[in-house]
Amino acid sequence: MFYGQSIYLIERYALDIAKVLAQGDDIEKLYFDEYDFKDAKNKLLQSSLFSNSNVLLIKIDKKIPKKELDSLVEACNTNPNSRLIIACLGDADFKTMESSFSEKTNSAFVRFFQPSDNEAINFLEFEAKNLGMKYELNALSHLYFMHKTDLALCVNDLKKLAVLDELVNINMVDSNCFGMASVNFEDFLHDLLSGKDISEDLNGILEEGTNEIFILNQITSFVQQLFMISSYARSFGQANPKEILGYIPPKNIWEKKSKLAINRKPKDFEDILEYLLNLELELKIGKIDNINLYLQASLRKFTVLFR
Repeated sequence: MFYGQSIYLIERYALDIAKVLAQGDDIEKLYFDEYDFKDAKNKLLQSSLFSNSNVLLIKIDKKIPKKELDSLVEACNTNPNSRLIIACLGDADFKTMESSFSEKTNSAFVRFFQPSDNEAINFLEFEAKNLGMKYELNALSHLYFMHKTDLALCVNDLKKLAVLDELVNINMVDSNCFGMASVNFEDFLHDLLSGKDISEDLNGILEEGTNEIFILNQITSFVQQLFMISSYARSFGQANPKEILGYIPPKNIWEKKSKLAINRKPKDFEDILEYLLNLELELKIGKIDNINLYLQASLRKFTVLFR
């Protein structure tokens, strides 16, 4: 069972593991509404006529009842030639399904968290190399931030760019790819830390359905990057993006981020991070009637306190 915060990693590893266990024709796929418990169980209990491997890959966006899940896992133990792989996508509370997967039943679950920017861009490099593409690294990071750090969208665009069979640079990305949001998330973060009015952009981001905790985590990650840039510059002089971030971001993004970081004092970062972490704690455990409005009010207060 694969679940968590990164759709890309869930789908990628589910499919990769399936391909390790069986050839393409021996992988049976059931996606979302195609899932039927009786049908799935029968497929697992019946051995393949043409292969020793019988792999069932199920993609779901809602929880499978525990009795059904336990029965599917049991079917794999009854028929040792069968394997079950479940890719959990969406916002359902899949964590409660963990109890059906354990060493006793020869099964396991993997929970994925959002990769860091450096990890994500390494994944994009891996995908680009698999597609046989020629690319500039800053073009991959540009695509990543264009899509608000959504790896699945980035990989889809890489596949489209691969068809052109040309060197992928920033201009090529801008000409052929379109960001998922009406609001540039990187600009939003920069404006927030610059003390500018972010009300309109924040409304736009929230109206697109972006999760409040995700927004807050992205802000915290952005501030941590600024702190690392500031600390590096104070210790060694000119900041080196490759050494600090692990990758080279687009030039315009790096220049804006560096300027913002150097203008902050170390104590500023301590106060900002403390504010953000306390806010995250309030959103997660506090009894707040409207998290959306509370976040908006808290970030407007943020721009006043830390401008």
